[in-house]
Amino acid sequence: MKRLLLAALAACLVATCVHAQSNASGPFVTPAGTLQFSRVDRDYVGMLDKVIFDRFGANTLTHFDDLDDASQTVTRALVQTDSGPVLYDFRRQPPLVQRSGKRMTVKRVFWQPDEVVMQSSQGWFRFKSGVLTKLQSSKTTYH
Repeated sequence: MKRLLLAALAACLVATCVHAQSNASGPFVTPAGTLQFSRVDRDYVGMLDKVIFDRFGANTLTHFDDLDDASQTVTRALVQTDSGPVLYDFRRQPPLVQRSGKRMTVKRVFWQPDEVVMQSSQGWFRFKSGVLTKLQSSKTTYH
C-alpha cells in the first residue's frame, strides 16, 4: 500500500512539471499580445497581433508553452524548427527571440525562472541567456 501511494505521488509530481507539446496554431494570449502561427509558403511565421515577428522552417508546427498559472497566458514558448529549438519570451516587449543553433528534436521541456531545460534524443540540455549547454549528471531537481 505504501509503495502504491509513493508511486501515485511520484506520477503526479512528474506530470505537473513537464509541459506537453502542442501543434496548435493559436491564437494564444501572451503578455506581449495575441500569438498566432501561420504557414507561409514552406515556412511558418510567428505573429503578434497580426504582425510577423519571426519566420522559421519546419515540416510541422511543434511548440512547448510556459503558462502563467494566474492569468493563463503563454509567457514563453519553445518552438521546434528545422535548425533547432527557438525560445520566444513574451514577458518582454518586443518579445525576445533566441535561437539555440543546434539541430535536435525536443521530447520534454522543464521551465525554470531564468532557463529552459529540455530532453532531446541527444541528451539533456540547458538553454539560458541564449547559450545552449549539454548537461552532465546532476543532483538538481527540475520542476
